[in-house]
Amino acid sequence: MQALPTAASARAHARPPKVVGWLLLAPLLVWLAAFVVLPLLVLLVYSFCQRDDLGRVVFSFTWENYERVFSPLYLRILGRSIGYAGLTTIICLVIGFPVAWFIARQTPARRNRLLLLVMIPFWTNFLIRTYAWIVILKGEGLLNALLQYGRIIAEPIELLYTPFAVLTGLVYAYLPFMILPIYVSAEKVDGSLVEAAHDLGAGPLRAFSSVIIPLTQPGILAGVLLVFVPAIGMFAITDLMGGAQVPLIGNVIQNQFLRARNWPFGAALGVVFTLLFVVTYALAQRRRRRHA
Repeated sequence: MQALPTAASARAHARPPKVVGWLLLAPLLVWLAAFVVLPLLVLLVYSFCQRDDLGRVVFSFTWENYERVFSPLYLRILGRSIGYAGLTTIICLVIGFPVAWFIARQTPARRNRLLLLVMIPFWTNFLIRTYAWIVILKGEGLLNALLQYGRIIAEPIELLYTPFAVLTGLVYAYLPFMILPIYVSAEKVDGSLVEAAHDLGAGPLRAFSSVIIPLTQPGILAGVLLVFVPAIGMFAITDLMGGAQVPLIGNVIQNQFLRARNWPFGAALGVVFTLLFVVTYALAQRRRRRHA
């Protein structure tokens, strides 16, 4: 019986791309160089510069921007940003995994309709969806009206411009980014493996932790990256639904570039944020290779 090729043997027999392959990759490489690598280099250079009294960038080397980034004030903001992003990721995972698994277990026709429902929010402008939540959560909004109608509360409660509103907006904005990657992995799971686990005496929790989670781990890790990293830098939701009372690192970066006109300090914050993404990605890849 012929042995199936392993990942190591597949890498050993992988051929380097030829001239045609590089030509096909050339547009992507040019795009990445122009709109990813070059802006990051500019950001890195600016982060070591100074500014004059008029807010202009002075190309004079200094470490002051990074010293300020790691001051207690901005470390608290960075910690708050990580906390909100982490909580958003956990809530999206708890909600998104069952939804993705349910969709993956449906017939193809029903599966397509359910995926369409997940994708519908992308058809509407992000700001319009955020303002819709403002209408729902404000004092005289829909949610307070329903709670009063059901005699659950006697008078409107303050939901808007609170951490709860910010978290609600973040979860709503990024939930599809958790569902879709997990669905892709869950769709490939062979149902007979789960049935075999039950036949061997595994209960629902044991089958879930020992079979389903390992098989869907690539989708889970992809969803965590797609939710956690952008949630740290989100500033629109915190401005609109938090009333700028819950500033995150994205709000600070925006203010430095648009209001304070301190581009070097904003660039230093951007570099630290980029490094945070790199560290998160590296940890996710390390965990994936460890369980491969």
